[in-house]
Amino acid sequence: MKRFGAICLGLVLLTAPTAYAYEAVRLDSFSDAVHHWQNRHGKDYARYSDDQIVEIADNILLYQRHNGGWIENQDPARKLDPQEIAAITTQKSDSRASFDNRNIYAQIEYLMAVYDQTKSETYRAAAMKGLEFTLSQQMPVCGGWPHTLPPSTDYHHKLTIADEVTSGNLRMLRKISLKQAPFTSINEATRQTTDAALKRGDDCVLKLQIRQNGKLTGWAGQYDPVNLAPSKGRTFELPAIVSQETVAMLDYLMSIDHPTPQQIAAIEGAVSWLKRSQIKGYALKTIPLDPPVKYDYHTATFDRELVADNKAPPLWARFYDLNDNSVVLANRDEVRVKAYADIHPERRSGYSWYGDWPQRLIAVEYPAWKARHSVK
Repeated sequence: MKRFGAICLGLVLLTAPTAYAYEAVRLDSFSDAVHHWQNRHGKDYARYSDDQIVEIADNILLYQRHNGGWIENQDPARKLDPQEIAAITTQKSDSRASFDNRNIYAQIEYLMAVYDQTKSETYRAAAMKGLEFTLSQQMPVCGGWPHTLPPSTDYHHKLTIADEVTSGNLRMLRKISLKQAPFTSINEATRQTTDAALKRGDDCVLKLQIRQNGKLTGWAGQYDPVNLAPSKGRTFELPAIVSQETVAMLDYLMSIDHPTPQQIAAIEGAVSWLKRSQIKGYALKTIPLDPPVKYDYHTATFDRELVADNKAPPLWARFYDLNDNSVVLANRDEVRVKAYADIHPERRSGYSWYGDWPQRLIAVEYPAWKARHSVK
């Protein structure tokens, strides 16, 4: 009997089911959210690996609000303890949700990718609820999206280009329209609804492109939702043409397989503006701080200085004046200043006023786009 029992036990062990190994779903779309979470809370916490897609998707389900949206700046791969799970559960009826920092469309796409592997309708239903929420928040005057709702600051309600709020949503809608993964299972009625939203959004993007002396330039970070005038964001983000956001919008427009003549003109105009807005003969110098300086939203381990350097590669300012294209700099008191040295050290270390954001687009991506579409 003992030998028979051992044989049976061996059979049980040999035939016991093993956990199914899922293919990893990349978390790249959440990199901004994870960065902000870690800036506030540190990096010393346990996280799921990229192939633990069910655990991560369950986190995303937990964070989803009853209205279908999500709050921003959460790490979906963070391992939560029972107390945190209970606290997040009590917040699900809160209506606050945000498209800031590439939020909401990232969760929708992730859940659809997990549905494709698991075939769990729970994930697909949550993604569809998030899509319905997104479509319901497209603005009536021009088809962009707000930053956060309900608004709790004077810029949350504005039509937002910054942080790929509008272009990110349009990119997702275009994937749905083209039946691209992970949106191949979406039904035709939903696809037609998203097609209409995509057209409104694409028309809006062209309408919002700023002109200087009759020439097309780039895009502002925010716009008044009614009169569509370029508007300020946070107190130090004055109304301006924003080079970084223009690059993100160009990335979206150049991803369109069959651009219209109007879209081609928008791309050509924005690239020309970026080319003539480059700053030569200066470099950003990083100055280490020891000890680091703790501020409300970050800990500064360095300061920065703009120095003359004739050998430096081109720089671009983040903000340019709407009328004369001069560099726009400001502190948290909303007062525009003349020089980078006049920016408070907290904002010099915690914000990128200068960068090389357009460099690769101008040197590599734009020429490739021109060749692909036979644009002279």
